[in-house]
Formats: sequence, structure tokens, C-alpha cells
Amino acid sequence: MTDERATVGVGMVGHAFMGRAHSQAWRSVGPFFDPPLHPVMTALAGRSAERAGAAARELGWASVETDWKELLRRDDVQLIDICTPGDSHAEIAVAALDAGKHVLCEKPLANSVEEAAAMVAAAERARARGVRSMVGFNYRRVPALTLARRMVAEGRLGTLRHVRAQYLQDWLTDPRAPLVWRLEKDRAGSGALGDIGAHIIDAAQFVTGQSLTGVCALTETFVPERPLVGGDGTGPVTVDDAALFIGRTSGGALASFEATRFAAGRKNALRLEINGSAGSLSFDLESLNELWFHDHAEDPATAGFRRILVTEPEHPYAGAWWPPGHILGYEHTFTHQLADLLAAIAGGTDPSPSFADGLQVQRVLEAVERSAAGGGGWTPVQTPEGSA
Repeated sequence: MTDERATVGVGMVGHAFMGRAHSQAWRSVGPFFDPPLHPVMTALAGRSAERAGAAARELGWASVETDWKELLRRDDVQLIDICTPGDSHAEIAVAALDAGKHVLCEKPLANSVEEAAAMVAAAERARARGVRSMVGFNYRRVPALTLARRMVAEGRLGTLRHVRAQYLQDWLTDPRAPLVWRLEKDRAGSGALGDIGAHIIDAAQFVTGQSLTGVCALTETFVPERPLVGGDGTGPVTVDDAALFIGRTSGGALASFEATRFAAGRKNALRLEINGSAGSLSFDLESLNELWFHDHAEDPATAGFRRILVTEPEHPYAGAWWPPGHILGYEHTFTHQLADLLAAIAGGTDPSPSFADGLQVQRVLEAVERSAAGGGGWTPVQTPEGSA
């Protein structure tokens, strides 16, 4: 039987860590979610023909380009998936949207507010022509965090009072670790702040439905010099190793955030706890199938946090996969992301998170950097009009 579903040709730029994760998702979204648009892994773009060719064969891409601009000229590519370092996001995304290609762009959206604003403007121009765009905050698609958002929206926590968010890793604790691109401001924009801090900013705002309005921040670079990749001396680390800040949400809740790649023993601990007048929620990515909930209306003699195993068919995304109790993993979040993106494109609706959402996170990152540079004082998060 012939598959008569409409297709969308995908061109992906970049094939390292994120490229591998996205490729896995493009391969699995069709069989498990049966989206209204069938994705075709048309072309992979990378600067080295040899490396890109090897990656394409390994990851399942049909062809290779050594210049991403060639993807925009191909009639068999309708969607551009950007998996490159942040310094190239704006150039690729703006050009792709202006060429009429749908865009999925990895987070953070850009390396600066100015670049992110230009991307939003391009997205608005493209939207008027039915061209869609989305920024890839994949942790929104962890079923437990999506369930948490639903519970907050239903009022299960009452009035929100506290938001605590951490993202703890330890892969840079060794001072002999090399000076990779993530430690260079020109390419990465910032360090732990933009790399993993952006995730907890978005996750906190997503789950609470509230935005950060201002921050007080400190940043630190613990190892200022590192060995150059390939040897031959050292070079300066030009980004933060850790960021710590407090803030207030648009709903009046007090918030605290910590992002570090120097938390020895913590591998990928994205943690979020929300306390409200009627209850609390707690989540840790290292146990990503679990959401902990406390109902403050229960009898104090037996009340406490209880574990919700988020694998039931009624839970977000889980019904497309395995029977209850058969847990999901990190890679599934990218598949969920694509399922939502393809459904939005087919339905003519705007996918979420939008580039505007990505810009808002960028404004928080910028406020954190301004506060830290000025000694940690209260710094409003700028609105598009330039006021707090």
C-alpha cells in the first residue's frame, strides 16, 4: 500500500551531539506518533564533506551538503533543523525563514538579544506566509514536566510562592579538560548560563506560566585557562563556569536559579521545585519519569510528597510508547518535540516554544549578565518596549 501522507523534506545543519539527538528523533517520530506530515531526512549539512558524509550514513540522512546555504536552494527541503553552535543560529534561521523554509532552532535561540530579536522579526515575516518556526527547549517535552504544567494550570498548587531551579553538571571540574567551543564567548555566547541556565529559565516559566521580571545575579569562572584542543599551550576561558541568581516572577513568586558545570558528582541534574499555597511539585531530570506532588489539603498526619510515575497512557506523550512502567529517556523528548512541530505545521498553527519565547529567555540571560557585571544588584528583565 502506498503511503499517501504529505511529506516534509528536512535539511539539518550540524551533526555533533545535538545533531545525533535530532536525527534519532526524526527517525522515530513517524513510527510512534504517525504525524500528519511524514518527515523525510533529505540532507545533512556540515563543513567537512568527509565527516558529514560519515555522519549522514550513520544517522540516516539521504545526502550531504558542505554549505548550509545549498539547503535553502533545494526544492526537496522544506524545513531547516539548526543544530550548530549559537554564533550561527541567527544567520541560518533568518536566511531560511526568508527563503520560505520552516525552522527548528536549538536553544538558546541566539548569542545576544539583538540577534534573537532579528530572528523573531524574521519569524513574524515568515508567519504571514504560513512558514513556522520553533526553538528547541526539549525539556518542555519531558512527560513529567508537561504534567506539572497541567497541574499548575488546574490550580492544584494554589497561589505560587516559590520557584527553585537548578541545573547541575560536573564535566568541567577537571582543570585539564580542553578549551572546547562551549568555553568561548564568541561561539557560545555564555557558559553554564546560556548552555544549561537557559533550560531551567524556560522550564520554570513553562511550568508556572509566569515570566521572570527581574534578577540579582552572580557568575564565576573557576578555571580561567584551559589546554587548547589538540595541545600546544593553553587559552583563556571567556565564559562563566557557574551562574547563581534570584528573581521574581510576573505572578509575584520568589525564584532562585543555579547553573553550574562544576557540581562534582552531578551528571545532568535539572531540578525544579514549586511551592504554592495549596501544594508543591518537585522534579529531577536524573529521574525523569517521576514527578513528586504534595497536596497540602491532606491530613497532616499522613500527608507528604508522593511519587507519580509518569508512564500512564493518560500522561502527556507516554501513550505513544510503551506499557505503563516501561520508562522513557532523554532521547524521547526530542521525538515529542518533532511530533508537536509537525502537527503545528500541518495544522497551520504556531508551534511552541516560539522564537518570541526564545527571545524572552534571552532577555533573562542578558539581565543576569548585566546584574553580575554590576555587582549583583537588582536588574529588571527588559520587555520588547525596553521597560521592566
